Amino acid sequence: MKDEALPAITGVSNSGLLAALQSVLTMLVEVPAALLVVAEVGILFAGVVSRAVLSNPLVWSDELASILFIWLAMLGSVIAFQRGEHMRMTALVGHMTERRRAFLDVLAIAAPLLFLVLFTPCAYSFAEDQAMITTPALEIADSWRAAALPVGSALMALSALLRLARVGNWRLVATALVSVMAIAGALALARPLLMTLGNFNLLFFFVGLVALMVLTGVPIAFSFALATFGYLTLSTSTPVLIMVGRMDEGMSHLILLAVPLFVFLGLLMEMTGMARAMVTFLGNLLGHVRGGLQFVLIGAMYLVSGISGSKAADMAAIAPVLFPEMKARGAKPGDLVALLSATGAQTETIPPSLVLITIGSVTGVSISALFTGGLLPGMILGLALCALVRWRYRKDDSVDVERASGAAIAKAFLIALPALALPVVIRIAVIEGIATATEVSTIGIVYSVVIGIVIYRRFDLKRLYPMLIETASLTGAILLIIGAATAMAWALTQSGFSTLLASTMQAVPGGRAGFMAISIVAFVILGSVLEGIPAIVLFGPLLFPIAQSVGINEVHYAMVVVLSMGVGLFTPPFGVGYYAACVISKVHPDEGTRPIIGYVVALVMGLIVVAAVPWLSTGFLPAR
Repeated sequence: MKDEALPAITGVSNSGLLAALQSVLTMLVEVPAALLVVAEVGILFAGVVSRAVLSNPLVWSDELASILFIWLAMLGSVIAFQRGEHMRMTALVGHMTERRRAFLDVLAIAAPLLFLVLFTPCAYSFAEDQAMITTPALEIADSWRAAALPVGSALMALSALLRLARVGNWRLVATALVSVMAIAGALALARPLLMTLGNFNLLFFFVGLVALMVLTGVPIAFSFALATFGYLTLSTSTPVLIMVGRMDEGMSHLILLAVPLFVFLGLLMEMTGMARAMVTFLGNLLGHVRGGLQFVLIGAMYLVSGISGSKAADMAAIAPVLFPEMKARGAKPGDLVALLSATGAQTETIPPSLVLITIGSVTGVSISALFTGGLLPGMILGLALCALVRWRYRKDDSVDVERASGAAIAKAFLIALPALALPVVIRIAVIEGIATATEVSTIGIVYSVVIGIVIYRRFDLKRLYPMLIETASLTGAILLIIGAATAMAWALTQSGFSTLLASTMQAVPGGRAGFMAISIVAFVILGSVLEGIPAIVLFGPLLFPIAQSVGINEVHYAMVVVLSMGVGLFTPPFGVGYYAACVISKVHPDEGTRPIIGYVVALVMGLIVVAAVPWLSTGFLPAR
């Protein structure tokens, strides 16, 4: 969930000077970030047109997009920090007293500040070293790209200081800062001892320290980064510059550029009315049957997930459209949020899923193959949910619900047709080689803009700038986690942990079935604690080769892993996706805890079917 530090702290100062400084910093970051999103769309779409239409590829387009992308990621991280939108686990913090929660909220700013102060000089040295490298197409120094790391880190540090300065309770701030510095000082003094512990340091830093920080609400990206920085500096002789390089590498994969573009596409879809048109059609088609709108919710989430790629965007697009009518028909709020959460887990494999894009980035699995393999597994889990809905609402009285006429259904279908065609357009563009998995999002964006203006007549220019900022913020929050997790995964690999993990997993009795069963349990737990993207970046490069070695198809394994993480992500009490669904639905989390149990059971049964039948994930893949 996003960091809501300041609202939980009493006595926030509204000093005019601090407000003015914050306003200036916000403008200096948000305006370039918004322009970068627009520039990325323009550059990649120009590349598609030049290659596919004019048969004259722009050799510099990918390189320029990559340079701008790291700047977008870092500026987006600054925006996310300013807004308190870096992902953090608040399940434990939320159950504490107001006083302790306020302290931990301030600590969640102080701990990242410590890392940023230590990291920024190293990032500056890394950028200086990159000046010796010249980019192949544009022939400019790579330091122009790498400079995004120290600039972004410094701006985040400044944002942290401003946030702390705006907290009226200086004793609380001082206590948090002293606590962080005391822990860091104690670890520095213990360095001679830590140097002698060998691989026991892995347990201390990457299990104990990470768990402590995550559970106390420190943003996940900074928890990973602090643990990795501490491990390298206090228990090894490895230069920290290598950590900077690994973070840079993790955040610079061009395939990850699909993240902001698909997020922006999802926001466009909601703004132009495309999501509402699809939901209206499904409502006319199924609204009269028992549990009809519940079926509509499942189907709408399946369709929308094929466009936006972001679960938060999916739920935010569907819930406001369906929930008022569902409540009017007697549906309980707890059951609604439980089903919304379940559909979030169900649709994790529907392309263009951000988790699938991340898997392709860190494991080398074909993105097109993952997109193809994700459709049927999501449908299987959807059918499992539909079976449960059918049973739960078997006695529902739907006599008073007027059945839509054939003419009304046909009219709704014609209105929704341009929106329903978007997933098809995206899929055809990838399969036919018109655009890569990264570039195809720009086709969807241009398509949505044209359809919104010409057909739906809904395109609010006033909403465009906030949408660009929201895109940059979510991109920064995701990419910083990926960068920190990439550095952490590298440290684990260099320590020999990957070899130990491989031998342990391969020794599990039951061969392929045993390995698959252990993977399901492990990723359900990881999904609930770390969320999908950081868990994949950390453990994907380690476990995918093992899966292949025991004879499991990499696409099949990816589907099982993603669905397992989805179940964990949307299951209380730790699944942060469940709480996001509660926020979007405006339903108290306690109301959905009991109803969601049945949906989780249905999801697990569907997951077992997907794991047991590889064809569901690989049946439509081209023969090798």
